[in-house]
Amino acid sequence: MSVQTSVRVPALRNIATRLRIASVRATAQAGSGHPSTCCSAAEAVAALFFAEMRYDPTDPQNPDNDRFVLSKGHAAPILYAAWAEAGFLDRGDLLSLRRFDSDLEGHPTPRLPFVDVATGSLGQGLAAAVGIALNARRIKSDHRTYVLLGDGESAEGAVWEAANVAAFERLDSLCGITDVNALGQSAPTQWQHDLESLAARWRAFGWHVAMVDGHDLLALVDALEKARQSRGRPTMILAKTVKGKGVSFMEGLGGWHGKPLKKGPELDRALAELESQFVPDEGVSLRPAAPHPLRRAPSRQGSVGASAYKPGDSVATREAYGAALARLAAGDDRIVAIDADVKNSTFSEKFEQAHPERFHQMFIAEQAMLGAAMGLASRGAIPFPSTFAAFLTRAYDFVRMAAISNLAIKMAGSHAGVSIGEDGPSQMALEDLAMMRAQPNVTVLYPCDGVSTERLVERMAYHPGPAYMRTTRPKTPVIYGPEETFEIGGLKILRESAADAATVIGAGVTVFEALEAYDELKKEGVSIRVVDLYSVQPVDAPALLRCARETNGRLITVEDHYAGGGIGDAVASAVAAGGFAVRRLAVRDIPRSGTPAQLLDQYGISARHIVAAVRA
Repeated sequence: MSVQTSVRVPALRNIATRLRIASVRATAQAGSGHPSTCCSAAEAVAALFFAEMRYDPTDPQNPDNDRFVLSKGHAAPILYAAWAEAGFLDRGDLLSLRRFDSDLEGHPTPRLPFVDVATGSLGQGLAAAVGIALNARRIKSDHRTYVLLGDGESAEGAVWEAANVAAFERLDSLCGITDVNALGQSAPTQWQHDLESLAARWRAFGWHVAMVDGHDLLALVDALEKARQSRGRPTMILAKTVKGKGVSFMEGLGGWHGKPLKKGPELDRALAELESQFVPDEGVSLRPAAPHPLRRAPSRQGSVGASAYKPGDSVATREAYGAALARLAAGDDRIVAIDADVKNSTFSEKFEQAHPERFHQMFIAEQAMLGAAMGLASRGAIPFPSTFAAFLTRAYDFVRMAAISNLAIKMAGSHAGVSIGEDGPSQMALEDLAMMRAQPNVTVLYPCDGVSTERLVERMAYHPGPAYMRTTRPKTPVIYGPEETFEIGGLKILRESAADAATVIGAGVTVFEALEAYDELKKEGVSIRVVDLYSVQPVDAPALLRCARETNGRLITVEDHYAGGGIGDAVASAVAAGGFAVRRLAVRDIPRSGTPAQLLDQYGISARHIVAAVRA
């Protein structure tokens, strides 16, 4: 033991005790929370924040600070207590935990500047930490990324997806600590205190592993030092702890998860026990070490540039997406592309060919892909994760948490709808628009041709918050000229006259069905208005209301999507204030394989069905 470390250990022990006291007090005051899981992690948090991490406590967003992700987000009180110990928060504010007028929420959110990503949906923190570490590599910073996991959440598959990615990327700047306290919410955890079984799993995934007594500060500091020296692979420290440590009547006992101490004798007894655990520390004051600042050139906004297409060309919007993203990234080094082993279908391979250092292949691990995108976005990158739209459903919890964090992840889902054809229903995203629209701050875009796609890629990149672009498999004709502009929240009226009998609203492939229906009805002397609703969220409600008024309230939506939550619902919500109803053409049955034309017709969204709806 070095002299410096021996001097620090008593001071660290007292910090851990203060963290426990603060967590117990705050949860008791709130009348809810998780003090027992805070108590088990106190030494780990003390060692990280006051012996290991380099950061400026007055500037939590400093790009060169070491980063910390609390994956076990229910231990939020100890995170807040650590930042109070560091001097960023006022200790008195800790008693505002969980109050409506406080940013110290029950689980951490980026309302607080020292929180990069919202946590609390267990199993997500490690993937976010992978993204943060990848961003450090992008900006050439030597800052390290630390993540504290619970042993209970280690049953989540998302943890192991992220573990695989971290090892593949050789992220030696990433260090995890698992608080192995052996107790979950309702029962003992899967492996309880069998650290060797957990260690075997982490080693099998290619990680450097250390096993320590999680209440032994010297062992924790030593393990963190060895992690910093490890090269070519991430580190996981498995810390054997006792849930409720420091409070005798909570220690190692079930039934205390999410249960605060009652004010009065119970709380007084716990505080007396904790206060008796302070040790002489010779007045040593531990402050975080300062980060190593790096000088960087300021980022600049990119541009897709002149359109690659002209009217009459034929291109799939998925291909236009990949090409536009590669061009945009040439002028902005913040843009990163991530894919899930479908880069030759999403066409993100065009980005990889142009910018290989900013392309990350997650393989078939959509949860890890979106989690890493969250981490990247939290540190200033503009990540574009892409896969088949159908496969984003398995990562929807990450979409939800990205929305809570309001992180600028820019998702792209290809191969949407029955228009993909013969692959069949397992590959057909028919609920993705509803899924994305359900989050109030997710922008949802659905371009129909190459020009609108490339323009909207640029718009979504610099639009605040999360965004989703739906792209399609078949080639579609280019109908917009290169000078056309597209705004978030806009629409395009493609056919219009004073005599329009109805308004038909489509997006993506159904725009062309609507145009075909227009031509068919025109032969009969019937004129319809055709709208390209390329922005599904937000929608241009004033323009839709004007169309409704000018076409006698006859509104028809047509979408390659299930009836619930998609374009029909978006339009209906927009025009409801005017007292208008919407006739909705959508896929209403589980589809089957077939050609795109067969399927569009079979499921009621082809030009023939639009014509029939107008006649009706």
